[in-house]
Amino acid sequence: MRVLVVNAGSSSLKLGLLDDDGSILAERNLAAPRAEVDSGEVAEALESGLGDADAVGHRIVHGGSRFQAPLRLDSEVAGALWELADLAPLHQPKSLAALKAVSEALPAIPAVACFDTAFHATMPPKAATYALPAAWRDRWALRRYGFHGLSHGYAARRGAELLDRPLESLRIVSCHLGAGASLAAVSGGVSVDTTMGFTPLEGLVMATRSGSVDPGLLLWLLEHEKVGERALAETLEHESGLLALAGTADMAEVVSAAEAGREDARLAFDVYVHRLRAGIAAMSAATDGVDLLIFTGGVGENAPAIRAAAAEGLRFLGIYLDERRNDAADGDEDISADGANARALVVKAREDLEIAHQVRSVLATTEDSF
Repeated sequence: MRVLVVNAGSSSLKLGLLDDDGSILAERNLAAPRAEVDSGEVAEALESGLGDADAVGHRIVHGGSRFQAPLRLDSEVAGALWELADLAPLHQPKSLAALKAVSEALPAIPAVACFDTAFHATMPPKAATYALPAAWRDRWALRRYGFHGLSHGYAARRGAELLDRPLESLRIVSCHLGAGASLAAVSGGVSVDTTMGFTPLEGLVMATRSGSVDPGLLLWLLEHEKVGERALAETLEHESGLLALAGTADMAEVVSAAEAGREDARLAFDVYVHRLRAGIAAMSAATDGVDLLIFTGGVGENAPAIRAAAAEGLRFLGIYLDERRNDAADGDEDISADGANARALVVKAREDLEIAHQVRSVLATTEDSF
């Protein structure tokens, strides 16, 4: 089964055609700022060979409480997904615009929605529940959903494969570090905690997102400084994080400037690593210790200085990196120091493989199986 994977990111739309063995037969990366998707460009890309698919898999960021597993797409499901757009305004509208464009170009091909939130549906109530009034929680489904589940799910499975150990036997902390960033605690093969919450704003410092801030601070800005709700949302999503601290959202530029002695970049680096270390320690507590620490995503894979700085503060967990292996890591690599109690891996992010895997699983159980 050839699967067309449609993955809408923060600034791009990735289209990839995968064969049964996971090899990429064709791919295109289209510019897609904010919620904009050019349906003409999508149609042209599909006509150039990407449309030669047996099925389509769409990455959908937010499934809410209703969608906790991948499922076949239809008009009713698509309509329900639009109702969740406010919960992930940076990604959901773009994902659904891409869904519409691809569906119009390939109307006869079965499509499956694969949710970033679904992997975290296994979180126990103690990890998923906000200490808010029950009436609020029930009326508006207020809970911690978590995101990047497709990446965390793949990284955990791949990590177990690389160690040649059963996934269910490992206590894993997965670090998806990209423009968006989150951690997941994986125990017994399932997610038991994560750093993102009701929206993708909670948790770590990110490229342009603030991560967690005191809600009282936001209320103070609204009440005392009369900062409007729209301006507040725009700032937290697009004008905070590394960009606010160092003037650039590019981690490579932050690291380079910090090493050159620029104070704002050094502050950005230190704040990022401080939050990252604290998050890894918290996830390790959720899994009763850690056997495997995984770095994935653009920063996780390509910033050895971030990996080294994070691990330096985690030796009490048995995490030690080999400097040479860490600096030379390229693709899926073990970067642990010899004798370390916990293993550390770099795993290349392959959400496309996870989406294709889920598409095949869903369609194999329906009349559209191949």
